[in-house]
Amino acid sequence: MAKEKLQERAPLWRNRIVIQVFWQVIFLIAVISIAAFFINNAANGLNRIGITFGFSFLNSTANFAIGDHIIDYSPSDTYGRALLVGLANTLRVAFVGIILTTIVGVIIGICRLSSNWLVKTLSATYVEVFRNTPVLVQIFFWYFAFFLTLPRLDDTQPALGVFYFSNRGFAFPWLEWNGYTIWLIALIGGLILALVTRTVLLKKQIETGNRKYPLVSGILVFVVVCLVAFLASGFSGPWTITVPEIVGMGFSGGNRITPEFAAILCGLVFYTASYIAEIVRGGIESVSKGQIEAAKALGLNSGKVLRFVTFPQAIRTIIPPVTSQYLGLTKNSSLGVAAGYFELYAIGGTVYNQTGKAIEVVIIWMIIYLSLSLLTALIMNIYNHMTRLVER
Repeated sequence: MAKEKLQERAPLWRNRIVIQVFWQVIFLIAVISIAAFFINNAANGLNRIGITFGFSFLNSTANFAIGDHIIDYSPSDTYGRALLVGLANTLRVAFVGIILTTIVGVIIGICRLSSNWLVKTLSATYVEVFRNTPVLVQIFFWYFAFFLTLPRLDDTQPALGVFYFSNRGFAFPWLEWNGYTIWLIALIGGLILALVTRTVLLKKQIETGNRKYPLVSGILVFVVVCLVAFLASGFSGPWTITVPEIVGMGFSGGNRITPEFAAILCGLVFYTASYIAEIVRGGIESVSKGQIEAAKALGLNSGKVLRFVTFPQAIRTIIPPVTSQYLGLTKNSSLGVAAGYFELYAIGGTVYNQTGKAIEVVIIWMIIYLSLSLLTALIMNIYNHMTRLVER
């Protein structure tokens, strides 16, 4: 009480709360003033050369083609649509890259701790080679020294009659959705029922100590729902398999991975996986040796020790640094321009060259990359919160 009274009697310029708020307000005013100065300076510079600031150019016709796109696009579409295609291509690289780099990184990290000399040496060599080589050099290697040296399309012989490997990309059979509503309901409903079944049986198994086979039961429920949907749809499946065929200088049917996408994906995956491998190795080695020895004394083999004892504890120290690697992979997708892959940065550069809207394009880049980074960090923070060690 005495301290509170003394704080109330102190002058404003000596009040701790007032001083903290005052300096925060001063800092905020300084930041806003500096930002306003640069924005005003940029606006005056644009006005002097006859360029107005605005995003109305996004509704203008793009008039340029994009070779690799996963959403519909034609040169008659707008610049906004073109940038949307670039965003979709960036998300494609980031999403597939994060999945693959996690798989490769975890496998290599575990192999680094193997007792087998050959496995341990090969994994260590992988880490040293890919981690100490610039990612841009690796992208160039995969593009120019590997994918572009594959046989020409005219000289390509399909593997098993349906797989094509050429310098025009990798073509393979793909599934085409039939559009049946009953199958959409069955797949979603079957998945929900399977998860509920697994959860209920797993809870009973823990309570009673008797095996209820929750995973197998959940899979069987999903299969039964799919069989019912198959009968109700007149023996028609949800997808139709389409096989690629060479038509002219390209492919028809199936799906295709272009050399540009494959090069940027391989470069980012193998480069980032070398860092994740070391993170995984360090996380596993941080687990107390006594717990591993106790698990082995109980009769668990090396695989079960890693699955049930080591990795669940190591994941808590692995997640934070791995999140940084995911963010780096997402931002490094902008290097796709080096291999001619039309992601957000490459398409934004083309838009800027045609319209002269440098500031607007840079603002779009910053907002999108910042949003992707924040979204990735949010997802990983949620997972980190779920796996944290709860203290009593």
